[in-house]
Amino acid sequence: MKNAVSVSRLSKSFRGKEVLKDVSFTVPRGTTYALLGANGAGKTTTVRILATQLKADGGRAEIAGYDISGQPREVRGAISLTGQFSAVDEALTGKENLLMMAKLWQVSDPEKNAEKLLRVFGLTQAEDQRVSVWSGGMKRKLDIAMSLIGNPQVVFLDEPTTGLDPQSRRSMWDMIRRLNREGITIFLTTQYLEEAEQLADRIAILHHGRILAEGTAGELKARLPRGTLRLVFENTETLKKAEVLLEGFQTAAEGERGLAVYTDGKADTTARIFYLLYRQDIHVQDYSQTTPNLEDVFLAMTSEGRIL
Repeated sequence: MKNAVSVSRLSKSFRGKEVLKDVSFTVPRGTTYALLGANGAGKTTTVRILATQLKADGGRAEIAGYDISGQPREVRGAISLTGQFSAVDEALTGKENLLMMAKLWQVSDPEKNAEKLLRVFGLTQAEDQRVSVWSGGMKRKLDIAMSLIGNPQVVFLDEPTTGLDPQSRRSMWDMIRRLNREGITIFLTTQYLEEAEQLADRIAILHHGRILAEGTAGELKARLPRGTLRLVFENTETLKKAEVLLEGFQTAAEGERGLAVYTDGKADTTARIFYLLYRQDIHVQDYSQTTPNLEDVFLAMTSEGRIL
């Protein structure tokens, strides 16, 4: 089995509103795949369909070789899902949570499994404390640890670091990398550009239910022109005038007064842009020129929903 996840033309609507529109992608075994998008893009709906919690209106998908519609029981036995909100029982201790899950899965040695996961996730010092007194980062780790009981082939992590402080987020990234090194396929949804770039072998940009682009971080960056000219104007009115004037270039607004202009990186092109602004008496308050990053790609695509 080459691909752990195969999705073809998945669609879903709620009350007549299309949430997913012909979504297709594959996730090779043993890789980390990131579905990147803003809130409301359709990321959680995609995960819930693949985890057999929702039925798609159209299309098909296979997880670990099992069809999600025809073999839901087999699919659920091959995956684990950690949602956006913690599913741990805060009235129990960390160890009791793991033992409960191990017994539900009917693993051969629940105690041994619980102790191993507590050690791997760095939770042994707090294992006998009620989870209600744990930090958000510790609860998130326990949530993922519980999902690994049963040895899933594919782990779905739906925005796993939302609400965590920077230190806890970095710790979670290290944990995800460790799981992937052990051969587990990771399917990650996130709205954090840096998170996708740091963790994923391949990234898909999902916007209003459509995948606009897919590839490695390097491949996505290569879709933009080689230079990004960032301009800051005096006010919103001046920004709007500049957008109209530079409509021949690919642009994306940045905040209330900023505008990113994507160019070929040549000095002549930069000079031409400034000359156009000068002739129309549009004053630039500040500027910088950079090579494109993943944020540039995301903004360029989602600003107009265009496929580059």
